[in-house]
Amino acid sequence: MELKKLDLRHAEIVTPAALDAPLAKAKISIVGLGYVGAVSTACLASLGHEVIGVDIDQTKIDQIARGESPIHEHMLGETLSEGVQDHLITATDDLSAAVRDSDVTFVSVGTPTAADGGCDYSYIEQAARSMALGLRQKTDFHVFAMRCSIPPGTTMKVMVPILENISGKVAGRDFGVCFNPEFLREGVAIEDFYAPPKTVIGTTDFRTADIMRRIYQPVDDTPIMTTVEVAETIKYVDNVWHAAKVCFANEVGRLCKPLGVDSHAVMDIFCQDQKLNLSPYYLKPGFAYGGSCLPKEVRAVQHIAQSLGVNLPMIANLDRSNREQIEQAAEMARQTGAKRIGILGVAFKPGTDDLRESPILEVMADLKAEGVELRVHDAAVTKDTPLEGLMSYVKHASKGLGQLAGSLKDMLCDDVMDVMDNVDAIIVCHSNEDYRQAVSARPDIPVIDVVRLFPQGSNADQLNGIGW
Repeated sequence: MELKKLDLRHAEIVTPAALDAPLAKAKISIVGLGYVGAVSTACLASLGHEVIGVDIDQTKIDQIARGESPIHEHMLGETLSEGVQDHLITATDDLSAAVRDSDVTFVSVGTPTAADGGCDYSYIEQAARSMALGLRQKTDFHVFAMRCSIPPGTTMKVMVPILENISGKVAGRDFGVCFNPEFLREGVAIEDFYAPPKTVIGTTDFRTADIMRRIYQPVDDTPIMTTVEVAETIKYVDNVWHAAKVCFANEVGRLCKPLGVDSHAVMDIFCQDQKLNLSPYYLKPGFAYGGSCLPKEVRAVQHIAQSLGVNLPMIANLDRSNREQIEQAAEMARQTGAKRIGILGVAFKPGTDDLRESPILEVMADLKAEGVELRVHDAAVTKDTPLEGLMSYVKHASKGLGQLAGSLKDMLCDDVMDVMDNVDAIIVCHSNEDYRQAVSARPDIPVIDVVRLFPQGSNADQLNGIGW
């Protein structure tokens, strides 16, 4: 049997008896210390693995080595600190050496949108070359686990040829390859690691499958085993579905409002049907989707379909529907006539400082260009929040962040009441008790509420939503 053609779609993993013998904890290297890489470093160390974090950013390397979180993420700093104190976490910029000194490498490098709307493979290719140099110096079997979002076929057609050509080794025989998508929600990523919605491992050989199964056994003893290409695709499909749910709920809201129908009452009933795999998590009329995954992967799936000559009209129009939600918010702000507008919540979701493709930035950029003065508050975003690393990631995608990069820090206020006391209207993008109290303290100013800050009927004369 050729290992590269092994089909695991319907196979239960049955391993030789030798593989069922007790094994020492795998030593793991993780390349890319962004959201996924930093969380994986902390959590895998908490499971008892020695973990080597790898990045080209010296600041991130130093932070991880000190046990400090490079991002705003609940419990990440504490978990990293424990790993460093237990001598389980180190960090370096030498990827080749990290591969040489570990058993498994998790690849969590960035896959930003390319100029043509597809996937930019440059970080994957760069990492693969360095990993191959480390692999060439090894005699032991090594596993490479891709974690970043990539078009189906990328692992085997982009990464594996580089690994084989430079190392002189053969995938499936001398080293293992798998695609292991992450399903970590920013803001609750630590909790999601320990209680995953599912664990998917797509690979080409039983040895790699068993090594990966053992790593995840403490948090999920029933992982889903499949092919590399299926695992790559499910990551895109999941995120496109989440994007579709957001747009669907928002269109319901835009339909219901002129009819005088309570869109939340409609969707509350709709979401009671759990049998057909509908989650209520995204299904509330609100604001546009954003962040590092949904916009990028909607574009990527559309690009793949176009390259195949396949027409996917719903997916192709998700961005159009999402943009309509952004334009609705901007138009509602204009209709207030305010020349000073406050923004409560600027990250793409609460509990994170991630500004990548945050939809409110597009609204802010449009309003600023029209001469509106903006004041901003966000509990997790401060004047010290670094923007430089985000700019290269979204250079082909996020117009708003690019236009505001030079002035955003000057708009930020440490105290929410500094915003409330110096504006003529408010756009609320995050729901929390501080913002409810702040809005209640200023009943004289109009509020564009894209998150339904209060229950139905509360502050009805002051608040106006896009879909209610």
